[in-house]
Amino acid sequence: MKAAVRKWEAVREFALGLPEAVEEFPWGPEDCVVKVNKKIFVFLGGADGPQPPGISVKLKDEALHGHAMAAPGAEPTGYGLGRSGWVSVPLGEPGAPSAAVLCEWVEESYRTVALKRHVKQLDERIASNG
Repeated sequence: MKAAVRKWEAVREFALGLPEAVEEFPWGPEDCVVKVNKKIFVFLGGADGPQPPGISVKLKDEALHGHAMAAPGAEPTGYGLGRSGWVSVPLGEPGAPSAAVLCEWVEESYRTVALKRHVKQLDERIASNG
């Protein structure tokens, strides 16, 4: 479980480092969301609660969506979000994706909902660090 929490923390830190990302707790302290432009791009659940840690991301890219759905325990996100490309991935399952892969999915989800200027800022940051 410690490895799952470390992945969760790494994903949260990465998400909050994206341009103009903000964290909110709409359902209490154990479940947070990270938004850009008032739109959620990652649900982070269960790090401190009774549920095991997990994330949900919106993946419109078919290859990334398929890769995420192939992760152990992954499923379309509930409440009808799965129909829009949202995937929920538990982090405590044996063979769960690495933090690096999870962050790649978070970046893709961010790009899906962010404004063009946010994506441009991100691309400029990547180019200058590249």
